[in-house]
Amino acid sequence: MRYLNASEILPDELLREIQKYTQGETLYIPKENERKKWGENSGSRSYYIERNSKILEKYRENGCSMQELADEFNLSVESIRKIIFKSGR
Repeated sequence: MRYLNASEILPDELLREIQKYTQGETLYIPKENERKKWGENSGSRSYYIERNSKILEKYRENGCSMQELADEFNLSVESIRKIIFKSGR
């Protein structure tokens, strides 16, 4: 990371205002871009959303038991229960 002298890039008025809060301290200013949510880059997020939708559909519409869903999706009954109840049942 390269350091820049704030007086070379910031307007005087802004620099004086910043100095009120950080006199002589090193200041990190993050980029403006928005961080992606967990799993968006790898596709994991969409995989789990789709999987959970299938679980809900089978539970609600097909009447599958939590044990059957746990066996089919290789999850614990407790995990199936969380998925179902998180969606508002």
